[in-house]
Amino acid sequence: MSSASSHMHGSLGASAHDHDHHGPDRAHLLREENITLAPGAGRGISTALLGAGAIGIAAAIIGGTMMGPHGKAHALATLHVGVMTCLAMALGCLFYSLLFALVRAGWHGTIKRQFENVAMLVPFIGVGIIGILIADLFLGHPLFSWMGEYKDDFLLREKASWLNPGFFYVRIIGYVLIWTFLARRMSRLSQEQDRTGDRWLSAQAGGTGAWGMLIFALSLAFGSFDLLMSTDFRFFSTMWGVYYFAGAAYSGIALTILITATLKRKGKLDGLVTAEHYHDMGKFLLTFTVFWAYIAFSQYFLIWYSNMPEETSFYVARKLPPWDKVFFFLAFGHFLVPFIILLFRPIKKNLNTISLMAIWAILVEVVDMFWIVRPMVYAGDAHDTMGMSGLWIDFVGIAGVLAVFAALVVRKVCSGRLVAINDPYMHEALEHKNYV
Repeated sequence: MSSASSHMHGSLGASAHDHDHHGPDRAHLLREENITLAPGAGRGISTALLGAGAIGIAAAIIGGTMMGPHGKAHALATLHVGVMTCLAMALGCLFYSLLFALVRAGWHGTIKRQFENVAMLVPFIGVGIIGILIADLFLGHPLFSWMGEYKDDFLLREKASWLNPGFFYVRIIGYVLIWTFLARRMSRLSQEQDRTGDRWLSAQAGGTGAWGMLIFALSLAFGSFDLLMSTDFRFFSTMWGVYYFAGAAYSGIALTILITATLKRKGKLDGLVTAEHYHDMGKFLLTFTVFWAYIAFSQYFLIWYSNMPEETSFYVARKLPPWDKVFFFLAFGHFLVPFIILLFRPIKKNLNTISLMAIWAILVEVVDMFWIVRPMVYAGDAHDTMGMSGLWIDFVGIAGVLAVFAALVVRKVCSGRLVAINDPYMHEALEHKNYV
């Protein structure tokens, strides 16, 4: 390395506590008591959440077993709703981690660690996905029916090159490995930068974002095809991957808002995450409120216009009682209501109101996954004999999965520093201010 480049490396690799013109304020804001939690913090609540989650999942399984011929499929679909919601939040955070590294965003320096923390939970969600696939296999494929009683359907034969069990299972494992690799790489580079102060690690993260974003987009799209759309193998939509991505980005930023808001209420991140940061996170929440609505309407409109039975059956089933109520709830709850509320700047900048909107965003993402998965349990039946009966199973099962996920989030957040202290754009994050 030349002397000039060595000088540049030393200059760019300055640590968070160097004495520049931001030194005193920066050192004070990044003091350990402001960016770390006490040893053992969160252990009690995470244990309680794990216990409550296990009880909820067990209750859903037992309740489903006692419901009759469709009960096991019902319970399995309920757990699938929970897992796919958690996956959406984790992949949403992975998306933001890749995106902000790619575009060299400066404002997010004080919140980037939380994106990394949630994305790092992908392997645990992968275990849940594999558990559902194993249960589906042993129960005779009530959820992925194309592997079971409908395996000789003439429409399935047209998709046989893609929908065959061996290739399907290999793909699912491949998706989880890709997401895990990307999440671990982004987190490792960030943690290494904390340790060494090497600014060039941010350039490596940006390079990962460049090629990682393409791999992420493709794997998310095909993963959503396999894990959601294939539960009704007759249905197909070329917009499905973007639809699931919209919900992932929407719920991912909502979860990050809740994590940072909770830490703020615990007296942490003082001066590091400000109303200006919540304003920007609120903008992303508003953006993906609109984007989800645009994709949802476009998908619906194109399917309605083409009027192909294989496609329209998906919406016909969901516009009949009792699913029509969920359909209209999503139209208002996932778009119209949050769109109107989030237009106002004070809502986005206020810790309490933006937290409420984030909770709402996660709840409607759950309802969206419920609306997609639960009717598919009866795909191909002449008559949906169950509808929303046994709704308590859905409640305890989904709540159980979300509780386990929340426990993992708590443990991950509490396991290290809350801020990437040597992020080279930290000065921008500390001085961040919105002008629009």
